[in-house]
Amino acid sequence: MGDLAVGARSGHEGPEERPERPEESVPPAVEDDVTAGSDNGGDSGGDGGRDARDGDGAAPQPKKPRSFWKELPLLIGIALVLALLIKTFLVQAFSIPSDSMQNTLQQGDRVLVDKLTPWFGSEPERGEVVVFHDPDKWLAGEPTPNPNAIQKGLSWIGLMPSAEEKDLIKRVIGVAGDTVECKGTGPLKVNGKALNETSYVYPGNTPCTVDDLGGQFKVKVPEGKIWVMGDHRQNSLDSRYHQQDKYKGFVPVDNVVGRAVVVAWPPTRWSTLPVPDTFDQNLSAAAPGALGLAGAVPLVLWRRRRLAVGNARVSGPGTAG
Repeated sequence: MGDLAVGARSGHEGPEERPERPEESVPPAVEDDVTAGSDNGGDSGGDGGRDARDGDGAAPQPKKPRSFWKELPLLIGIALVLALLIKTFLVQAFSIPSDSMQNTLQQGDRVLVDKLTPWFGSEPERGEVVVFHDPDKWLAGEPTPNPNAIQKGLSWIGLMPSAEEKDLIKRVIGVAGDTVECKGTGPLKVNGKALNETSYVYPGNTPCTVDDLGGQFKVKVPEGKIWVMGDHRQNSLDSRYHQQDKYKGFVPVDNVVGRAVVVAWPPTRWSTLPVPDTFDQNLSAAAPGALGLAGAVPLVLWRRRRLAVGNARVSGPGTAG
């Protein structure tokens, strides 16, 4: 009986001791962890996966992107700074307030002005359309709009055409050293050479205006100045009609904001503003010294030739004897 009891007891107790074996004592939750570890490269991979987790064993949560509304002020600030830099150093928009440049420009057109080139020392050239600050009260008595604070602010940073009402736009006719003249109704001459202005002067206008207020003139452009005229010759108070001011009608190069390169608005008026072909001819004024040198060279050569011939005649008989 004892043996049976022992045998029975050992027979019943045998299976109860089996949970001590590792493979059968691991709970399902632990098996899941091991499986994840083996997917990452065995036990070492499982440890590495645990190392990457937070201290409490939870996986790190990805950072949430910042709210659009929180980033909006930063984006606006960057846009304003870029607009200000572009307006200051690269390109600025200007609105055309009058008809003095018809038909090249119409009242209400928006033009883009290149402000970068002057920073590299470039000066205005004949035929270019330029924007410049009022030299000496050219706009006195002219009606000027009164923009509100918002318009002034947007204009200041370059998001709207300039609200600066002391700027003008004209075409450069003469640069330093040029002699510009008008007799009768034209043609307009630069250094004695006539300009064919039919491509840009307002239809029906004459290149020169017959009046005693400045329409008839002959001037020489001094250093550091330019002579400007509007394309609507009979409707432009340009250099011709300011010869009594302190600059005698000339515009200081330092007053030039930049060259107008594109009509940007309205879309139906979009176009570039190239230099007309008539300015491609050689209009440079010949320096007096250069003319004198050009005239002296043939004279010197002729004299040297005569001397050489004379010497040959003198030395010829002596050598023969």
